[in-house]
Amino acid sequence: MGNVVVSEFITLDGVIEDPGGAEGSDRGGWSGKFASGPEGGKFKFEELMAAGALLLGRVTYEGFAEAWPTMEGTGEFGERMNSLPKYVVSATLETADWSNSTILRGDPAEEVRELKEQVDGDVVVFGSAKLVQSLVEHDLIDEYRLMVYPVILGDGKRLFGDASGASDLQLADSTRAGETVILTFHPVRPDASQRNER
Repeated sequence: MGNVVVSEFITLDGVIEDPGGAEGSDRGGWSGKFASGPEGGKFKFEELMAAGALLLGRVTYEGFAEAWPTMEGTGEFGERMNSLPKYVVSATLETADWSNSTILRGDPAEEVRELKEQVDGDVVVFGSAKLVQSLVEHDLIDEYRLMVYPVILGDGKRLFGDASGASDLQLADSTRAGETVILTFHPVRPDASQRNER
């Protein structure tokens, strides 16, 4: 059974939109101003190697599908990105031509629950703000890996958006990576006995 892992580049004010600038937003490209150093590269490499599949929203999927198949000089990392099974949650996407891609057209929560049962290894979510917010609402995220950049944007898509309820997280790890900090959190979930008492 796989764990759903949300891995994001994120600003101090919670924005995850367009870190690399490829989406063309007026505040995009903010991650390029800061170096994550060899620690950041090692973290992202090991994360991808441990993944059993990628789970993406339509916008992130389309951006990745346009860039990665033609990207040169990415070595083992790029080969892994292109060869991994990829699942895109979309009711409007007609085709998914990036290698090993599958469109999930049903109820997102049910599709992801089934995916967790099928995948051996982490089911990693990059970007995909709308999808992540849906996963949060249905308590389907097992781990958050946040590479925090020392910048405040003031506007843009935020990781948790307008979450409908409060959630407790437990810090599992923190690592300095160049000018960034990688924070790993696990959701705090009541055990079965506590749930039965409510």
